[in-house]
Amino acid sequence: MKTQVSLVQGADRTTNLLSALDLIAGRLDFRRTKRILIKPNLVSPDRQLANTHPDSMRVLLDFIRRSYDGAIDIAEGTAVCDAMASFERFGYVQHAKDFNARLVDLNASETVTVKGYNLFRRPINLRLARPVVESDFRISIGPPKTHNTVLVSLAIKNMVMGSLVNPAMSGMAPEQVPSNRQMLSMILPGPLRSDKLLMHQGWAWSNLNIAILAPHVMPGLAIIDGYEAMEGAGPTQGDSVEWRVALAGTDAVAVDWLTAHLMGFDPQQIGYLYYCQKLGLGTADLEEIEVVGNARPETVRRSFRPSPSAGRQAHWRLRGAERLLEKQGLEGKGDLNGR
Repeated sequence: MKTQVSLVQGADRTTNLLSALDLIAGRLDFRRTKRILIKPNLVSPDRQLANTHPDSMRVLLDFIRRSYDGAIDIAEGTAVCDAMASFERFGYVQHAKDFNARLVDLNASETVTVKGYNLFRRPINLRLARPVVESDFRISIGPPKTHNTVLVSLAIKNMVMGSLVNPAMSGMAPEQVPSNRQMLSMILPGPLRSDKLLMHQGWAWSNLNIAILAPHVMPGLAIIDGYEAMEGAGPTQGDSVEWRVALAGTDAVAVDWLTAHLMGFDPQQIGYLYYCQKLGLGTADLEEIEVVGNARPETVRRSFRPSPSAGRQAHWRLRGAERLLEKQGLEGKGDLNGR
């Protein structure tokens, strides 16, 4: 049986997203779920284009509450400001009240230590937020964007990078700029170390580390809100693309693979997706993806302008990477349906 991914195009963001979710609703069963964790993308403290739109979050919460009355966490580990300040600025506080959800600053959470690699091929310890790792069911929702390190930012990357803790950002207002001392503390070993920065070990190792961490936090539902996407200098400074699409599916690799293709990229040339394929984390074959919805892939596919650093990013292939993946194994893989 083919993996199903919904693809909807239309003139209204909320209608698109709700239609995309309704099309795959039959594949979701929350009856045994005790806590759902929703991971938006709030990478920018002041630019809505770079972030998950609050209207999209409201649609998702309403969709979940139709069949689930348990605990919901809306969780983010921001990179350059306090998560709670971002929740307030972009309207999430009211959404949490309306749908009885809890807002969680992942940067202030307890952590689970997992292994990645540095550019010297040596293992490094990376801290993932415990609420994400131990969640009953994870959902990633955000806009599709070109990226300055890994070509594209989609559902899997959103979940992995947001789960890596950056404790120095807790309590930092959006208008604040980290001082040199604070930046130093985010690089050096210690309680304020940013594991988001630590995992970035150049083009090659950044891609590999995302794939290695993905099994620990893989979303059980991946949602791409492409009503307004980003191209060029993403993930924060790129230009708007009025794409008017929404995608959703319970296989995050398939959703990201298809989305990358629709953005005009060869998914095989996106390092972390290639490695996710090698790890067997989902469907990485367009021929094995059944697209359902009102839009055909060939009618919405376009060429997104890549990041200015795309040429350098192309050098992500790492000699011996697949042996490292085999050595890493799938320890901690668990239930890839979001558990």
